[in-house]
Amino acid sequence: MLWLILKISVFFVLVLALAWGAWYVLDMDGGVTIQAAGIEVVLTPILSVLALVTMVIAVWLLLKLAGLLVALLKFINGDETALSRYFDRNRERKGFTALSEGMMALASGEGRVALAKAAKAEKYLDQPELTNLLTAQAAEMSGDRNKAEQVYRRLLENEKTRFVGVRGIMRQKLEDGDTVTAQKLAEKALSIKPKHQETQDVLLRLQAQAEDWSGARDTLKLKLKYGSLPRDVHKRRDAVLALSEAKGVLDDGNDIAAREAAIEANRMSPDLVPAAVLAAKGYVAQGKPKYAVRLLKKAWTAQPHPDLAAAFAAIEPDETPQARLKRFEQFTKLRPEDRETKLLRAELLIAAEDFPAARRALGDLAQNAPDARALTIMAAIERGEGASDAVVKGWLARALSAPRGPQWVCDKCHNIHTEWVPVCTNCQAFDTLTWQAPPANQMATPTGLEMLPLIVGSIEDRRDTPEPDIDADAAQTEPAPQDMDDVFDAELVDDGEKSPGDTRVDETKEKA
Repeated sequence: MLWLILKISVFFVLVLALAWGAWYVLDMDGGVTIQAAGIEVVLTPILSVLALVTMVIAVWLLLKLAGLLVALLKFINGDETALSRYFDRNRERKGFTALSEGMMALASGEGRVALAKAAKAEKYLDQPELTNLLTAQAAEMSGDRNKAEQVYRRLLENEKTRFVGVRGIMRQKLEDGDTVTAQKLAEKALSIKPKHQETQDVLLRLQAQAEDWSGARDTLKLKLKYGSLPRDVHKRRDAVLALSEAKGVLDDGNDIAAREAAIEANRMSPDLVPAAVLAAKGYVAQGKPKYAVRLLKKAWTAQPHPDLAAAFAAIEPDETPQARLKRFEQFTKLRPEDRETKLLRAELLIAAEDFPAARRALGDLAQNAPDARALTIMAAIERGEGASDAVVKGWLARALSAPRGPQWVCDKCHNIHTEWVPVCTNCQAFDTLTWQAPPANQMATPTGLEMLPLIVGSIEDRRDTPEPDIDADAAQTEPAPQDMDDVFDAELVDDGEKSPGDTRVDETKEKA
């Protein structure tokens, strides 16, 4: 609306300026005197202006006639296209002018203007590879997707513009959510131009979403071949795809192939926790526990994780808590200052009923870096040492409102996942999950509600009976081991993970 008002205002200003100029010339005195060959001609001011305009037009016509004469002479001398080039030159000039104006309108976001300029350029130019592309993009910007698709299909007819047409239709299918057709078009586009990085990324993402792990690995090799992916990144992502492929084979019931694929994935990326866990299970199933221990230790050195400890515990499921504590020294000495190592050692010491040592192993995590797991372990230590109900409940109350600690978090959208997956379920990004503490606004706080009755339930049951005095003898006879089973059962329920001390629960219950 403002642009229309501005154009009307400029038009009226120009009309007024011309009218004032004409009036000024008519009101002038004198004129122009021309003398030539003894002839003198006197022109009034208005006639002088008209004579000047006539002279300019005459010169322009003379130049045009000269150009036509040159083209005619070339035609007579045997250049059969000289005249056609002369007449087409003006059409090309108008066409390229409209094309440039259309591109400027497209860059400015004026879809309708760009569409009109594209139609004008198409009228004057015989270059569909240029005009069709401008028409398609202008139609998309203006919201006419049907016209855009028609133009893209016209581009498919020309070998030079076929890639542009396939890519344009692929983008439309992606916007419509038709990922199956989009994947086929991406494969076609990549066969035409295999070095195109955007198409490589689109195809890889679609194949990962469709769980076409074999095809995704081929696309990944293509990215490495043409230099669009660093070798170390390729190695990591190829391991992710190999692990996903192994899980798919395992779901189909082929245990042997799954084990081999998992071992390959761990070989390519030893720090990939799920691959290390699955490969360790494969080695144990093959009767090669030493290989499982070696790769788990290597993965723990790269990144301590509860799943690694659980897989290490599963190698010897029937050992006593004391034997497990001794065997786990292979892990705890690798990264002694790591948070996960301290939590793991505290859990193992609680299972062995060495509560003072568990407190020392936990250190200041419950005070300086509290999360639900550390606070629950602290409540278990207090309970094992015979602390009052108020102290135990105080730690539990803090655990209920504390963050859960490190989890599988998407680096792109910060969505939290209960378990590792190759593709984020929220933003569909590939290989973006990292074991880390989520942002403060993402931390899950209403967790652990099921721990309270398990840990303090036996206290409520004993309220009706008189409590003996707490002295050294009474502390020794307090039935702590059974309650500690409840503590660790609750912790397992809360974390949704399998603790490395899970197998010692059956041992403790048998002892009780």
